[in-house]
Amino acid sequence: MTSAVPTVPPSPGPAAARHSSSRRALQRNLEGWLFASPWIIGFFLWTLGPMLASLVIAFTKWDLITAPTYIGLDNFRTLANDSLTWQSLKVTLVYAVTSVPLHIVFGMVLALMLNTHIRGQRFYRTAFYLPSVLSGVAVALLWRWLFSTEFGLFNVLLSYAGITGPSWLGDPKWALPSLVLMSLWGVGAGTIIYLAGLQGIPTDLYEAAEVDGANGWRQFWSITVPMMTPVLFFQLVTGIIFALQVFTQAFIMTSGGPNNATLFYLLYLYRNAFEYFRMGYASALAWVLFVFILVLTLILYRSSGYWVYYEGEEKKA
Repeated sequence: MTSAVPTVPPSPGPAAARHSSSRRALQRNLEGWLFASPWIIGFFLWTLGPMLASLVIAFTKWDLITAPTYIGLDNFRTLANDSLTWQSLKVTLVYAVTSVPLHIVFGMVLALMLNTHIRGQRFYRTAFYLPSVLSGVAVALLWRWLFSTEFGLFNVLLSYAGITGPSWLGDPKWALPSLVLMSLWGVGAGTIIYLAGLQGIPTDLYEAAEVDGANGWRQFWSITVPMMTPVLFFQLVTGIIFALQVFTQAFIMTSGGPNNATLFYLLYLYRNAFEYFRMGYASALAWVLFVFILVLTLILYRSSGYWVYYEGEEKKA
């Protein structure tokens, strides 16, 4: 009597294995697109769609009531000859050129101080970061009270020293510097990023520098600054982008005054769109700002190859 020999099912061929692998890859891709679909839908509906619509509106004359009328490049020609446009661009650029370097310097200094072993380190980190998460409107109202000519805290403190404080927000010479000073309120957000970058620098570099006889100042310029250039570059780009889009401070605190001294570009854009109902002109202003920021960012990015140090890469000659 012979025993039955169990039959072994044939193994799938290469074609079947490839088909099964393709199905699994397709399923994973579909699942990924499904989970990302809320963001994708929101991007097309609330970002890309309005951007394309504003590009079309920029070539029209539209007061939000009557139907838009195509006028070609007239909005851009008017923009080039508008003195208030150039004034708002000047104010915005001056604010960016002064506030961004101050944020970088103060943020770096605070990060260096917090990177040392001091008592209450966690408290100081939280205290410096907390103002940056507060509401912009609430902060603007607070600083408007601090800058008040009659009962503002700054002028009260100056009066104790026998100094008559200026009319901060009421003087064309002091209004913009006051907003630059106010911007330092949120320097803690950058401090946390600098602190993370400092803690990522290998301690071996400092130990080797000490063996070679380098003092603290030399270590700072030869190790800390080069190793922090990627963080500095990130803060520079994002800081300029945010500084060119200032709106809340001027809208709440000064309304663009006095004498257009704080007429920021976005505030002028807002006025044209929602006060003067020149939606076509406002769209043209928006696209000019978009192109300006894009070109400036590309210039900064191209220049980064000459001063930003990345491990494993050589700097350009």
